[in-house]
Amino acid sequence: MTDARYAGIDVGATNTRAVVADASGSLVGRARRRTPQADGPTITEAIVWTLREACDDAALDPHALTAVGVGTLGPLDTDAGAVVGPPNLPADRFELVDPLVEATGAEVRLRNDAVAGVVGERRFTDAPENTVYLTLSSGVGAGACVDGNVLSGWQGNAAEMGHVVVDSEGTLTCGCGGAGHWEAYAGGENIPTYARHLHATEGLDTDLDLDSLDAAGVFAADERGDPLGEAVVDRLVRWNTHGVATLVHAFAPEVVSLGGAVALENSERVVDPVRERLPDLLATAPPTVRVTTLGEDVVVRGALALVLPGSDETR
Repeated sequence: MTDARYAGIDVGATNTRAVVADASGSLVGRARRRTPQADGPTITEAIVWTLREACDDAALDPHALTAVGVGTLGPLDTDAGAVVGPPNLPADRFELVDPLVEATGAEVRLRNDAVAGVVGERRFTDAPENTVYLTLSSGVGAGACVDGNVLSGWQGNAAEMGHVVVDSEGTLTCGCGGAGHWEAYAGGENIPTYARHLHATEGLDTDLDLDSLDAAGVFAADERGDPLGEAVVDRLVRWNTHGVATLVHAFAPEVVSLGGAVALENSERVVDPVRERLPDLLATAPPTVRVTTLGEDVVVRGALALVLPGSDETR
Protein backbone atom coordinates (compact mmCIF):
# COMPACT_ATOMS: atom_id res chain seq x y z
CA MET A 1 0.00 0.00 0.00
CA THR A 2 1.27 3.47 -0.80
CA ASP A 3 0.12 4.76 2.60
CA ALA A 4 1.81 1.96 4.58
CA ARG A 5 3.92 3.11 7.51
CA TYR A 6 7.00 1.47 9.02
CA ALA A 7 8.96 2.13 12.20
CA GLY A 8 12.56 1.75 13.30
CA ILE A 9 13.85 1.76 16.88
CA ASP A 10 17.45 2.16 18.09
CA VAL A 11 17.96 1.01 21.69
CA GLY A 12 21.31 2.22 23.01
CA ALA A 13 22.78 2.30 26.49
CA THR A 14 22.40 6.09 26.59
CA ASN A 15 19.51 6.95 24.25
CA THR A 16 16.54 5.28 22.60
CA ARG A 17 15.39 6.65 19.22
CA ALA A 18 12.38 5.83 17.09
CA VAL A 19 11.34 6.91 13.59
CA VAL A 20 8.28 6.38 11.42
CA ALA A 21 8.55 6.38 7.62
CA ASP A 22 6.64 5.69 4.45
CA ALA A 23 7.45 2.77 2.16
CA SER A 24 10.27 4.71 0.45
CA GLY A 25 12.03 5.31 3.78
CA SER A 26 11.16 9.02 3.98
CA LEU A 27 10.72 9.97 7.63
CA VAL A 28 7.38 11.32 8.80
CA GLY A 29 7.88 11.12 12.56
CA ARG A 30 10.60 10.71 15.17
CA ALA A 31 11.18 10.66 18.92
CA ARG A 32 14.07 10.28 21.34
CA ARG A 33 14.45 9.78 25.09
CA ARG A 34 17.13 8.69 27.51
CA THR A 35 17.37 4.96 28.06
CA PRO A 36 16.54 4.33 31.73
CA GLN A 37 19.35 3.03 33.91
CA ALA A 38 16.85 0.74 35.57
CA ASP A 39 15.31 -2.70 35.64
CA GLY A 40 14.08 -4.59 32.59
CA PRO A 41 10.38 -3.68 32.70
CA THR A 42 11.21 0.02 33.05
CA ILE A 43 13.50 -0.13 30.01
CA THR A 44 10.87 -1.98 27.98
CA GLU A 45 8.20 0.57 28.93
CA ALA A 46 10.46 3.45 27.85
CA ILE A 47 11.12 1.81 24.47
CA VAL A 48 7.40 1.33 23.82
CA TRP A 49 6.67 4.94 24.82
CA THR A 50 9.41 6.23 22.50
CA LEU A 51 7.74 4.41 19.62
CA ARG A 52 4.36 5.83 20.62
CA GLU A 53 5.84 9.34 20.67
CA ALA A 54 7.25 8.86 17.16
CA CYS A 55 3.82 7.71 16.02
CA ASP A 56 2.26 10.79 17.65
CA ASP A 57 4.77 12.95 15.77
CA ALA A 58 3.61 11.25 12.55
CA ALA A 59 -0.08 11.63 13.52
CA LEU A 60 -0.37 7.85 13.34
CA ASP A 61 -2.04 5.24 15.54
CA PRO A 62 0.67 2.67 16.46
CA HIS A 63 -1.72 -0.08 15.34
CA ALA A 64 -1.57 1.37 11.83
CA LEU A 65 2.09 0.38 11.49
CA THR A 66 2.85 -2.39 8.99
CA ALA A 67 6.11 -3.52 10.63
CA VAL A 68 8.67 -2.44 13.22
CA GLY A 69 12.43 -2.99 13.03
CA VAL A 70 14.57 -2.87 16.17
CA GLY A 71 18.32 -2.46 16.48
CA THR A 72 19.45 -2.90 20.06
CA LEU A 73 22.51 -3.30 22.19
CA GLY A 74 23.11 -6.94 23.07
CA PRO A 75 23.62 -9.70 23.80
CA LEU A 76 20.41 -10.94 22.19
CA ASP A 77 18.18 -13.94 22.56
CA THR A 78 16.35 -13.69 19.26
CA ASP A 79 14.29 -16.81 20.00
CA ALA A 80 12.80 -15.04 23.02
CA GLY A 81 12.85 -11.57 21.44
CA ALA A 82 14.84 -10.14 24.34
CA VAL A 83 18.16 -8.64 25.44
CA VAL A 84 19.98 -10.70 28.07
CA GLY A 85 22.81 -9.60 30.34
CA PRO A 86 23.64 -6.24 28.70
CA PRO A 87 27.03 -5.08 30.03
CA ASN A 88 26.15 -1.37 29.76
CA LEU A 89 22.74 -1.39 31.47
CA PRO A 90 21.84 -2.52 35.00
CA ALA A 91 19.01 -4.83 33.89
CA ASP A 92 19.58 -8.58 33.72
CA ARG A 93 17.12 -8.83 30.84
CA PHE A 94 14.49 -6.82 29.00
CA GLU A 95 11.80 -7.94 26.59
CA LEU A 96 11.35 -6.32 23.19
CA VAL A 97 9.43 -8.28 20.59
CA ASP A 98 6.32 -9.32 22.53
CA PRO A 99 5.69 -5.88 24.12
CA LEU A 100 6.11 -4.15 20.75
CA VAL A 101 3.78 -6.63 19.05
CA GLU A 102 1.24 -5.97 21.80
CA ALA A 103 1.61 -2.20 21.38
CA THR A 104 1.29 -2.21 17.59
CA GLY A 105 -0.13 -5.49 16.33
CA ALA A 106 2.64 -5.35 13.70
CA GLU A 107 5.45 -7.68 12.71
CA VAL A 108 8.61 -6.94 14.72
CA ARG A 109 12.12 -7.78 13.49
CA LEU A 110 14.98 -7.72 16.02
CA ARG A 111 18.70 -7.30 15.30
CA ASN A 112 21.82 -6.23 17.16
CA ASP A 113 22.29 -2.47 16.85
CA ALA A 114 25.54 -2.68 14.89
CA VAL A 115 24.00 -5.26 12.55
CA ALA A 116 21.17 -2.78 11.99
CA GLY A 117 23.88 -0.19 11.36
CA VAL A 118 25.40 -2.14 8.48
CA VAL A 119 21.90 -2.70 7.07
CA GLY A 120 21.42 1.08 7.16
CA GLU A 121 24.76 1.64 5.45
CA ARG A 122 23.81 -0.75 2.67
CA ARG A 123 20.31 0.68 2.21
CA PHE A 124 20.95 4.41 2.49
CA THR A 125 24.61 4.96 1.44
CA ASP A 126 26.99 3.77 -1.27
CA ALA A 127 28.41 1.02 1.00
CA PRO A 128 29.57 -1.99 -1.09
CA GLU A 129 28.60 -5.61 -0.55
CA ASN A 130 31.62 -6.16 1.72
CA THR A 131 31.17 -3.58 4.47
CA VAL A 132 31.62 -3.49 8.23
CA TYR A 133 29.85 -0.95 10.40
CA LEU A 134 31.72 -0.29 13.65
CA THR A 135 30.15 1.62 16.53
CA LEU A 136 32.31 3.35 19.11
CA SER A 137 29.77 4.63 21.59
CA SER A 138 28.92 3.66 25.17
CA GLY A 139 30.20 0.28 24.06
CA VAL A 140 31.94 -1.18 21.02
CA GLY A 141 30.19 -3.34 18.43
CA ALA A 142 30.22 -4.28 14.77
CA GLY A 143 27.93 -5.49 12.02
CA ALA A 144 29.29 -7.25 8.95
CA CYS A 145 28.00 -7.64 5.40
CA VAL A 146 30.03 -10.25 3.49
CA ASP A 147 29.43 -10.78 -0.24
CA GLY A 148 26.12 -8.98 0.15
CA ASN A 149 24.95 -11.14 3.06
CA VAL A 150 24.37 -9.45 6.41
CA LEU A 151 25.64 -11.73 9.16
CA SER A 152 23.30 -12.26 12.08
CA GLY A 153 24.63 -15.43 13.72
CA TRP A 154 23.27 -17.73 16.39
CA GLN A 155 20.79 -15.85 18.60
CA GLY A 156 21.65 -12.69 16.64
CA ASN A 157 25.11 -12.24 18.15
CA ALA A 158 27.47 -12.28 15.15
CA ALA A 159 30.40 -9.85 15.11
CA GLU A 160 30.34 -8.94 18.83
CA MET A 161 33.72 -7.33 18.27
CA GLY A 162 33.67 -5.31 21.47
CA HIS A 163 34.38 -8.53 23.34
CA VAL A 164 37.45 -9.63 21.42
CA VAL A 165 40.64 -9.48 23.50
CA VAL A 166 42.97 -6.65 22.47
CA ASP A 167 45.04 -6.67 25.68
CA SER A 168 46.44 -10.15 26.31
CA GLU A 169 47.46 -9.09 29.83
CA GLY A 170 43.80 -8.40 30.66
CA THR A 171 44.61 -5.20 32.51
CA LEU A 172 41.03 -3.89 32.56
CA THR A 173 37.78 -5.78 33.03
CA CYS A 174 34.86 -5.34 30.63
CA GLY A 175 31.28 -4.79 31.80
CA CYS A 176 30.55 -8.36 30.69
CA GLY A 177 33.17 -9.64 33.14
CA GLY A 178 35.82 -10.55 30.58
CA ALA A 179 39.40 -9.29 30.84
CA GLY A 180 41.21 -7.25 28.22
CA HIS A 181 38.22 -6.75 25.92
CA TRP A 182 38.28 -3.94 23.35
CA GLU A 183 35.20 -2.37 24.94
CA ALA A 184 36.89 -2.24 28.35
CA TYR A 185 39.29 0.38 26.96
CA ALA A 186 37.50 2.11 24.07
CA GLY A 187 33.82 2.10 25.05
CA GLY A 188 32.69 5.58 26.03
CA GLU A 189 31.49 4.41 29.43
CA ASN A 190 34.94 2.91 30.14
CA ILE A 191 37.28 5.64 28.85
CA PRO A 192 37.18 7.55 32.20
CA THR A 193 38.08 4.34 34.06
CA TYR A 194 40.99 3.84 31.68
CA ALA A 195 42.15 7.41 32.31
CA ARG A 196 42.07 6.88 36.09
CA HIS A 197 43.98 3.61 35.65
CA LEU A 198 46.75 5.29 33.63
CA HIS A 199 46.94 8.13 36.13
CA ALA A 200 47.31 5.70 39.02
CA THR A 201 49.82 3.39 37.35
CA GLU A 202 51.94 5.85 35.37
CA GLY A 203 51.64 9.04 37.43
CA LEU A 204 50.91 11.27 34.44
CA ASP A 205 50.29 14.95 35.17
CA THR A 206 46.77 16.22 34.64
CA ASP A 207 44.44 19.06 35.54
CA LEU A 208 41.40 16.79 35.14
CA ASP A 209 38.91 16.18 37.93
CA LEU A 210 39.21 12.40 37.88
CA ASP A 211 36.19 11.87 40.11
CA SER A 212 33.73 13.50 37.70
CA LEU A 213 35.48 12.64 34.45
CA ASP A 214 33.62 11.55 31.31
CA ALA A 215 34.80 10.58 27.81
CA ALA A 216 34.20 14.07 26.43
CA GLY A 217 36.47 15.49 29.13
CA VAL A 218 39.27 13.11 28.14
CA PHE A 219 39.12 14.20 24.49
CA ALA A 220 38.97 17.86 25.48
CA ALA A 221 42.05 17.34 27.66
CA ASP A 222 43.90 15.77 24.74
CA GLU A 223 43.00 18.76 22.56
CA ARG A 224 44.49 21.25 25.03
CA GLY A 225 47.67 19.20 25.55
CA ASP A 226 46.98 17.70 28.97
CA PRO A 227 49.57 14.88 29.42
CA LEU A 228 47.05 12.35 30.74
CA GLY A 229 44.49 13.22 28.05
CA GLU A 230 47.11 12.83 25.33
CA ALA A 231 48.26 9.47 26.70
CA VAL A 232 44.72 8.08 26.97
CA VAL A 233 43.77 9.09 23.43
CA ASP A 234 47.02 7.70 22.01
CA ARG A 235 46.38 4.35 23.73
CA LEU A 236 42.77 4.36 22.52
CA VAL A 237 44.00 4.75 18.96
CA ARG A 238 46.28 1.77 19.47
CA TRP A 239 43.51 -0.45 20.83
CA ASN A 240 41.08 0.70 18.16
CA THR A 241 43.58 0.03 15.39
CA HIS A 242 44.23 -3.48 16.69
CA GLY A 243 40.49 -4.08 16.93
CA VAL A 244 39.83 -2.83 13.41
CA ALA A 245 42.69 -4.99 12.11
CA THR A 246 41.01 -8.00 13.71
CA LEU A 247 37.67 -7.32 12.03
CA VAL A 248 39.40 -6.69 8.69
CA HIS A 249 41.10 -10.07 8.87
CA ALA A 250 37.83 -11.71 9.94
CA PHE A 251 35.47 -10.19 7.36
CA ALA A 252 37.64 -8.71 4.55
CA PRO A 253 35.58 -5.52 4.11
CA GLU A 254 36.14 -3.03 1.35
CA VAL A 255 34.76 -0.32 3.64
CA VAL A 256 34.78 0.09 7.42
CA SER A 257 32.23 2.73 8.38
CA LEU A 258 32.36 4.15 11.90
CA GLY A 259 29.56 5.61 13.96
CA GLY A 260 28.62 6.09 17.60
CA ALA A 261 29.14 9.19 19.70
CA VAL A 262 32.84 8.58 20.41
CA ALA A 263 33.67 8.33 16.70
CA LEU A 264 31.24 10.97 15.45
CA GLU A 265 32.22 13.63 17.96
CA ASN A 266 35.98 13.01 17.82
CA SER A 267 36.67 11.81 14.30
CA GLU A 268 40.01 13.64 13.95
CA ARG A 269 41.31 11.98 17.11
CA VAL A 270 39.60 8.59 16.75
CA VAL A 271 39.02 7.73 13.09
CA ASP A 272 41.81 9.54 11.21
CA PRO A 273 44.69 7.98 13.22
CA VAL A 274 43.22 4.49 12.82
CA ARG A 275 43.08 5.03 9.05
CA GLU A 276 46.75 6.04 9.09
CA ARG A 277 48.06 3.23 11.30
CA LEU A 278 45.90 0.35 10.08
CA PRO A 279 47.94 -0.73 7.00
CA ASP A 280 50.93 -1.56 9.21
CA LEU A 281 48.88 -4.22 11.03
CA LEU A 282 47.31 -5.93 8.01
CA ALA A 283 48.30 -8.95 5.93
CA THR A 284 45.61 -7.99 3.41
CA ALA A 285 44.66 -4.89 1.43
CA PRO A 286 43.51 -2.04 3.70
CA PRO A 287 39.85 -1.03 3.43
CA THR A 288 38.49 2.47 3.19
CA VAL A 289 37.97 3.70 6.76
CA ARG A 290 35.36 6.45 7.04
CA VAL A 291 32.74 8.03 9.28
CA THR A 292 29.15 7.11 8.44
CA THR A 293 27.29 9.76 6.47
CA LEU A 294 24.10 8.82 8.37
CA GLY A 295 25.45 10.31 11.60
CA GLU A 296 23.61 9.40 14.79
CA ASP A 297 20.68 8.05 12.72
CA VAL A 298 22.65 5.14 11.29
CA VAL A 299 21.19 2.50 13.61
CA VAL A 300 17.62 3.79 13.68
CA ARG A 301 17.65 4.09 9.89
CA GLY A 302 19.07 0.57 9.71
CA ALA A 303 16.35 -0.71 12.03
CA LEU A 304 13.83 0.89 9.70
CA ALA A 305 15.52 -0.71 6.68
CA LEU A 306 15.03 -4.14 8.28
CA VAL A 307 11.32 -3.90 7.50
CA LEU A 308 11.06 -1.62 4.46
CA PRO A 309 9.81 -3.16 1.22
CA GLY A 310 12.66 -4.36 -0.96
CA SER A 311 15.13 -4.95 1.86
CA ASP A 312 16.98 -8.28 1.86
CA GLU A 313 16.34 -8.28 5.61
CA THR A 314 12.59 -8.64 5.05
CA ARG A 315 13.10 -12.28 4.09
